[in-house]
Amino acid sequence: MRYKLMIFDMDGTILDTLEDLTDSLNYALKKSGMSERSLSEVREFVGNGIRKLIERAVPANTPIDKVNRVTADFSENYRQNCANKTRPYDGIPKVLSSLRVRGVQTAVVSNKVDFAVQQLCVQYFDGLFDLAVGERESVRKKPAPDAIYAVLEHFGLEKKDALYIGDSEVDIQTAANAGMDCICVGWGFREEDFLFRNGAAVVLKRPDEILGYVE
Repeated sequence: MRYKLMIFDMDGTILDTLEDLTDSLNYALKKSGMSERSLSEVREFVGNGIRKLIERAVPANTPIDKVNRVTADFSENYRQNCANKTRPYDGIPKVLSSLRVRGVQTAVVSNKVDFAVQQLCVQYFDGLFDLAVGERESVRKKPAPDAIYAVLEHFGLEKKDALYIGDSEVDIQTAANAGMDCICVGWGFREEDFLFRNGAAVVLKRPDEILGYVE
């Protein structure tokens, strides 16, 4: 077995969350009298957590108190609506099940707020992940490697035993900062050419290709 643990990003890697993120963002922006954002814009904004999403979405030079208000409104709305349109990418549940059968441990490390990570893992992947870690105040967000190190410690594994799987430049940087192997997926929020330009060594075209890294 090549890897004992596979660590997955969430948004754009195992779940297509873009529409729900966009809906909650536009709810919050509209509530504060700001212009709404398109799916394509939000696709570019995501990857660094809620605060960065909001900062990128609001008009330039928006006062901090208004940024805080939009952030709070987004979080409140998203807590209730994070699973309206979100769906697993085709083939991902089957791949995760196959990994489990083959004895590979699985984890999620995401910059998405932790309540949503936990809720969505239970709703769409119940029993398919050994551990799920979302954004928490006590842990630096990706691309800092802190959450990755915490996961490795949880399983008692070394970096060489794990593979990180994501869909963005943030994921590439996270794996590099953690000193571990990384593969990217081409069905997520970033284009294949963009991923290669940002340091990707491998970009998969189908979820079942992940199984090629097991044996």
